[in-house]
Amino acid sequence: MPNSSEKQGTNSGHHLREDSEYVRLVISNEPTTIGVDVLQPQPPTTRNTFIWWIKAFVFCIFTLILLLVFLKWGVPFLFEKVLFPIMQWEATAFGRPVLAVVLVTSLALFPVFLIPSGPSMWLAGMIFGYGLGFLIIMVGTTIGMVLPYLIGLLFHDRIHHWLKKWPQTAAMVRLAGEGSWFHQFRVVALFRVSPFPYTIFNYAIVVTSMKFWPYLCGSIAGMVPEAFIYIYSGRLIRTLADVKYGNHHLAPVEIIYNIISLIVAIVTTIAFTIYAKRALKDLGNGETEGEDESALYQQGGFEMEKLPVERPKHVGVMSFSS
Repeated sequence: MPNSSEKQGTNSGHHLREDSEYVRLVISNEPTTIGVDVLQPQPPTTRNTFIWWIKAFVFCIFTLILLLVFLKWGVPFLFEKVLFPIMQWEATAFGRPVLAVVLVTSLALFPVFLIPSGPSMWLAGMIFGYGLGFLIIMVGTTIGMVLPYLIGLLFHDRIHHWLKKWPQTAAMVRLAGEGSWFHQFRVVALFRVSPFPYTIFNYAIVVTSMKFWPYLCGSIAGMVPEAFIYIYSGRLIRTLADVKYGNHHLAPVEIIYNIISLIVAIVTTIAFTIYAKRALKDLGNGETEGEDESALYQQGGFEMEKLPVERPKHVGVMSFSS
């Protein structure tokens, strides 16, 4: 009898340990490690902030030196060897209608071969101004966005295989093909404004679920600010070239106007770029958080399936007897 009582005591103690272990693991009131990590104070970031400011200061100094070097030697070289000969060539070689066709053709074909269209936009602004120049840029760039899209559809599998080598780029492009019509329109417009290479985007977008019309409308909307900036800079370059090599003289009002408009153009370009980058980053972070939550929910559901549906009966007996 003593042995049986000792055995019962041992079994009851064993059950109590199992019960306490079950309660601790399944119905635990203790905070999880994730909660503990969240509740813990974050380490100070003074050193990281100081390093960031040092890097920003060095970058500004380096950029200023490059800008001074470019203004000292680069600008005169561009005026004498590139811009002034082009202005003389366009004034004598072609008529304006032929030159407009040449610019539209270059704007349409350059993106197909991954060539930047900036010089053609500058020429359109320098020669035709805001009205006709804007029309030439929009017609040429619209064709230049449609042609790569149609060509990319023919090489869909090859482009998809190519994007696997750059998963970060593929993840960014994938944002544009998700959501509603307006979401696709908005993301494409942001891509056009952002520093993301639009010549690559024209081909890469075909591997997503992007529809043609939001792609086209978003591309046109995103190109409008860039077109005006190129036209303005082209007109400013022509004015400076006329002052340096022609007989044109700027009045004080014109000088003030050009300086203010240049500052406005630079600030607008930077603002559009920063806004587009932040908006795309927020969209990417939102998608990542959504994927993490769905994965956590699936993992939690899987863990709950492994837990017992109800507590063992002996837990209730032991708690009742106690």
